[in-house]
Amino acid sequence: MLTAEEDSSKTLDDDELLKRATDLGRVLFSQDKDLLAVTNEWLQDGKDFAGLVYSHQLSISIGQAVRDLELLSKVLEPEDMANRIEYLPYS
Repeated sequence: MLTAEEDSSKTLDDDELLKRATDLGRVLFSQDKDLLAVTNEWLQDGKDFAGLVYSHQLSISIGQAVRDLELLSKVLEPEDMANRIEYLPYS
C-alpha cells in the first residue's frame, strides 16, 4: 500500500493522480466522487488506467473498507483491475 501523501502526490489533480497510479501499476482506492467522475471519463475515452476502487464515505465504515479491500486483493490480480472500477461496500 502506498498513500498519495507518502508518494508526494497528494496535491496532484485527479487526472494526474490517476496517471501517476497507472504509471506505478497501482490500483487507487478513493472516496472522492470527482476522481470517480474522471475515471469514468477515462473509461469512456478508452484511456488505460490501473483500476479504481470507489466507495462513498458515508456508505462504509473503515473496518468494512479494509475487509473489502483485503478480499479484492486476494481474489483479483492487478491486471484484473486494469480499466475497471469496483464499488464498495460489497455487503
